[in-house]
Amino acid sequence: MKVFSEISEVRKCRWRDASLNWGLVPTMGLLHEGHLSLVRRARNENQKVGVSIFVNPIQFNNQQDLVSYPRDLERDLELLRKEGVDLVWTPTPNIVYATDFQTFVEVERITRPLEGKARPGHFRGVTTVVAKIFNVFQPHRAYFGQKDAQQAVVIRQMVRDLNFNLDLITCPTVRETDGLAMSSRNARLSPAARRQAVCLFRALTAAENAFHAGARNAAKLKSVMEKTTEPFDKARIDYISVAHPETLDELTAINEKALLSLALFIDDLRLIDNLILG
Repeated sequence: MKVFSEISEVRKCRWRDASLNWGLVPTMGLLHEGHLSLVRRARNENQKVGVSIFVNPIQFNNQQDLVSYPRDLERDLELLRKEGVDLVWTPTPNIVYATDFQTFVEVERITRPLEGKARPGHFRGVTTVVAKIFNVFQPHRAYFGQKDAQQAVVIRQMVRDLNFNLDLITCPTVRETDGLAMSSRNARLSPAARRQAVCLFRALTAAENAFHAGARNAAKLKSVMEKTTEPFDKARIDYISVAHPETLDELTAINEKALLSLALFIDDLRLIDNLILG
């Protein structure tokens, strides 16, 4: 496995044999089984696999969150070696963003609700860094998790709008045995908060059960999710949404498919999760 920080080194390795197809998994590190499931799928579908590990400063609207974001590069690299990854890019911020950096990629309408409303500027940071990672690797396929549902929708729009020559693959959310979606942020949960964090998945599954029982009114499903979180005294809701899975417009009634999503704070840590109905 080759590990490089410099862009020129990554490109040289990537293009050593132009006949090989590449799969790419962009990450911010502290890898878990969710990331590794993306790596394995990339390995199954491509001749070469690349991974980026970069905690992207411009997608954080809270600098304390950036400082406290968990990191363990050596552990990450050992996990990737075991998975047979071919190339890992581990740049520093000054490599990704030069001192006079002033160019950003911004997807508009679908970045405004949900996470975009809660975290102004977040998606501009995401789309800019992902566009740069795509440009450095130039993969045939790129793999993202459904856990960050809006991010996947936004990046898919960017790929389509800017004519990136790659296939975007969205893979199912990987969960702990109690249903909590795997996330690098979970490492920051105290034992008490970790026990309460299951309320996200319970809220989603309660709404899913109501849907299968015949509920089609979005307000009803939101109410089910909200009431499911009420017994969890450490949980504070940021938003609850029932939206179209592609446009992210809020729905009043579900005719075909819908994206259920919610964000909440447990103590001071913000967690998100989602589920697609239909």
